[in-house]
Amino acid sequence: MVQATPLLLVLFLALGAHSLAVKKCSLTGQWRNDLGSNMTILEVKENGDFTGKYLTAVSASPLKIKESPILGSQRTTNEKKDPTFGFTVHWNFTDSITVFTGQCFVDEHGKEVLKTMWLLRSHAEQPIDDWKATLVGYNTFWRLQEFMD
Repeated sequence: MVQATPLLLVLFLALGAHSLAVKKCSLTGQWRNDLGSNMTILEVKENGDFTGKYLTAVSASPLKIKESPILGSQRTTNEKKDPTFGFTVHWNFTDSITVFTGQCFVDEHGKEVLKTMWLLRSHAEQPIDDWKATLVGYNTFWRLQEFMD
């Protein structure tokens, strides 16, 4: 039994080290934000570029809300576990466009969360109306399955 002790110690340390590994945050997947909007980010390419789709739950437009495309980029610095990113939503049902910027975090419970800030630009008929054409806001996104938990 004395000879098994070093083996058990190595096994214990290996298993313990695995559980202490730092979880990296990944943008790929389905997300829901604090307003009930849904977003799907497809594969993040090696250079950080990604595409996806966004279905907003809120709109000032009287038109029917439609799923809209996402085009974005993530910082790909491998030593960082919480990447920064940005993406644009080209709305398919209105003449507006929104840009998001944010960071992907792993919270204290091991769950991924996206903290974002956005600018929504609407069409202004003339330069004098420019002052009211841009809205600013914040959203937090959770993985869709974790949002339902």
